[in-house]
Amino acid sequence: MSLPYFFIEQLTAGSRSLVLNEEQSKHIIQVLRMQKGEELLLTDGKGNKAHARIIDDHRKRCEVEIISITKEDEATHKISVAISLIKNAARFEWFLEKATEIGVNQIIPLVCERTEKEKFRFDRMQNILISGMLQSQQCWLPVLQEPIAFEKLAIENRRGSKFIAHCLPEQKQQLSSLLIQASGRDQDNIIFIGPEGDFTESEIQLALSNNFIPVALGNTRLRTETAGLVAAALLRNQSDVESAR
Repeated sequence: MSLPYFFIEQLTAGSRSLVLNEEQSKHIIQVLRMQKGEELLLTDGKGNKAHARIIDDHRKRCEVEIISITKEDEATHKISVAISLIKNAARFEWFLEKATEIGVNQIIPLVCERTEKEKFRFDRMQNILISGMLQSQQCWLPVLQEPIAFEKLAIENRRGSKFIAHCLPEQKQQLSSLLIQASGRDQDNIIFIGPEGDFTESEIQLALSNNFIPVALGNTRLRTETAGLVAAALLRNQSDVESAR
């Protein structure tokens, strides 16, 4: 059975012991009923993972001693998903959780011409990412950006490949096929996912004029959050293949 896994803001190589906050302490001691001498894992979401042992099982300020700290290398192939905010907050939150579990490196909420909801609770969304990271036993937390206007992000200079997934009946290739063709390249990837109602023609043209590659994510029309997840899975799979070479 795997050890319980918790998030902590900061871990340093020389740390010998840590006092956890009241919320974590209560969960560990009262909910999980862990006791002095039992072991757990901690991560700061920056690649550091600590193996620790409880030395004071106080329910408000549980203290642990650090047995060891290891550092996991950051992904060499970065994956960014720029996705429109959507009306149904629960579906957007579902995307955040699942994209984190898959291993996306950066999530950028987009405000497009047809975006119908712009309210964004950053703290709540950040906590969802932390939960997804812990659930999937990772120690790199995706970077969550504040919402940004489509036009501003589309004209930014970025290294690597830039894709835009849209629904207009124009010439475009399947993302899966393009990734196979690009095999062997050491590069980052970003993909734009549109809102309900899709990107406007002017947005698509702006992206294309800034070297975005138009792509399809399959043969069916997908909801925004589903499209984001499919894109994340395809890009993550290709990144894993490249990393294994």
